[in-house]
Amino acid sequence: MKTSPARRLGRALAVLALIGASTTAALPVAAAATPALQSIVPVPVSVTPSAGVAFPLVSTTKIVTEAGSAPAKQVGDYLAGVLRPSTGFALPVSDAPASVPSGSIALLLSGAPSAVGAQGYQLVSTASSVTVRATTADGLFAGVQTLRQLLPGRVESPSAQAGPWTVPGATILDYPRFGYRGAMLDVARHFHPVATVKRYLDQLAQYKINNLHLHLADDQGWRIQIDSWPRLATYGGSTQVGGGAGGYYTKAQYTDIVNYAASRHITIIPEIDMPGHVNAALASYAELNCAGVAPSLRTDTAVGYSSLCISKDVTYTFVADVLRELAALTPGPYLHIGGDEASATSNADYLAFMNKVLPLVAATGKSAVGWHDIAKAALPSSATPQFWGTTTSDSGVSTAVSRGSKVILSPANKAYLDMKYNSSTPIGLSWAGYIEVQDAYGWNPGAYLSGVAESAVRGVESPLWTETVVTPADIDYLAFPRVAAHAELGWSPWSTHDWTAFRTRLGAQAPRWTAQSLNFYRSSQVSWNTGGTTNPGTCTDPAWSASQVYTGGTVVSHNAHKWTAKWWTQGEEPGTTGQWGVWTDNGAC
Repeated sequence: MKTSPARRLGRALAVLALIGASTTAALPVAAAATPALQSIVPVPVSVTPSAGVAFPLVSTTKIVTEAGSAPAKQVGDYLAGVLRPSTGFALPVSDAPASVPSGSIALLLSGAPSAVGAQGYQLVSTASSVTVRATTADGLFAGVQTLRQLLPGRVESPSAQAGPWTVPGATILDYPRFGYRGAMLDVARHFHPVATVKRYLDQLAQYKINNLHLHLADDQGWRIQIDSWPRLATYGGSTQVGGGAGGYYTKAQYTDIVNYAASRHITIIPEIDMPGHVNAALASYAELNCAGVAPSLRTDTAVGYSSLCISKDVTYTFVADVLRELAALTPGPYLHIGGDEASATSNADYLAFMNKVLPLVAATGKSAVGWHDIAKAALPSSATPQFWGTTTSDSGVSTAVSRGSKVILSPANKAYLDMKYNSSTPIGLSWAGYIEVQDAYGWNPGAYLSGVAESAVRGVESPLWTETVVTPADIDYLAFPRVAAHAELGWSPWSTHDWTAFRTRLGAQAPRWTAQSLNFYRSSQVSWNTGGTTNPGTCTDPAWSASQVYTGGTVVSHNAHKWTAKWWTQGEEPGTTGQWGVWTDNGAC
């Protein structure tokens, strides 16, 4: 994203005003290359190294998959697709013979320990082969993500890189703590096209996230084609926050997203927020309003002012039509009905609405998910409230759990990716507080809400609301590294939870993310792996300081690189603000 000099100056002055409260600190000493077996995120259940053993990935390496299994073959093709661009190797994929051949990577649906369950895997790497065993293709896919992290980060590059490529010898046994590990992308506040969603799916998949919740409709835009109510998309989807063209997905485009997600073993969960957050729908169809008058489209970020007309029969025809068409496009088991911030709906009307709509979801053959506000209603045990509050208790949620419901945890002050990291973060919001990486990692989903035991937790989800998120680089910046922290909370056993160890493993992801051109936030809490042994501050130039004013031509050292300030700046960290052109990277010290 490019900005005008005037806008950049305005941001710089805002930073100056905030600098007294800034939490930015000098980056810790950067880590040298961390051994691959100590770099895996999420951390596996168990890792047993084989000292002095390594498997070489070379030009003759083959990938063999469970004979006769199309799902296993698809995972093999995916792995080859990841490794071919950087290695330049052919990596042919074929059915596995009776015994694993030397010089191969084998992906097998037999022989896995029973402990791996439906989503786990066993990975054994020796000098002659790497074998991933699982009971399902989901498990094989998870094992492949770990295998990627056992190779150097540059293996993620889209162009040929120099080897060698070696996998350390080990036996890894791994399976998830929670079956549901999710992320949410709001495409309503700012529309994000198919290519951007696919890019995010690729990023999420490598950290074993298996659900993407798409927030498809809100006050500022409707983003999915509905044949029975066509103006929802063509008119209701014609704008977004701040104005602009907006956009929507045709049914074919939405199906493309669903299929692409499935190829990454991710389930799409579509959300149509109701009965509030519906101004785009109300503006599209006057009959959905109690007064029969359509309001104007909105491009601001206000919430809580809109409501479907609870007393009108046409409201439930509308809801039934939308849910039916969306369910037909969505093979996954869930439809998300929102239900939050319905301030313009009375409590009695809200309950009446939910009592009518929950059976409409069931009629599609899907299970309902909703923000935890829906727990005010008497939920069926199949319904899942998604907790988004900032407290550690909610009577509605605990009551729903007592009736058999399970809960998805997305506490806004821990899991919302759109919250700023600190007061100097250039994009994001702060109403739920600042969420640095340690804050994102430092909570226990299994013991977070009173009255909600670990057995009642379906999983963890990381929502990314997009009031300030316009580009793929913006998504990168707010999601990474925090979504990796949440992925570990969802996958790894609580007994492995350790901030000191995690920040080392997280820092080791930096070369991988750099190779993927991922615009991640280089938190000062993490020792980022520079791929070498040079530490920041060892240049002859002084180390960067958040509190110092830099003018054009000032050269500093930071994160093992030299940087030149291109314009007046204070508190803006080199390496995190490239999209505004604040600093020029002069290369390694």
